Amino acid sequence: MKDFQEFLLRGNLIELAVAVVIGVAFGALVASLVENLVTPLLAAVGGERDFSALTFTINDSVFHYGAFINALISFLVIAAVVYFLVVKPVTTLMARRKTEGPVDESTRECPECLSSIPAAARRCMFCTTELSAAH
Repeated sequence: MKDFQEFLLRGNLIELAVAVVIGVAFGALVASLVENLVTPLLAAVGGERDFSALTFTINDSVFHYGAFINALISFLVIAAVVYFLVVKPVTTLMARRKTEGPVDESTRECPECLSSIPAAARRCMFCTTELSAAH
């Protein structure tokens, strides 16, 4: 029982649960945005108020392509909101907060194990081969 309690109280599990709940709420919010604002706006331009009513029939099979159009619009709006309101600001913030300098990329290959090692190394950290400074 103690192991189960530790599992439930792990930080990652709780963070994941919160993310799922927030994601569901966010999805409902965007679905409402699409249904109540974006679709009527497109209807004003295109003339069709409710895309879910758009269908076609082949051999008594009804294809509801309007529902797909609604889902596509929802997806595009969600993707745009996530990108412009989450990804871009967080990327900008992380770039501003970066305090370390650029990483020195001067490396070379060990002639024995072909691992990438610092150029100034005198011994390979992987296979411990002694290296000359001229490599």
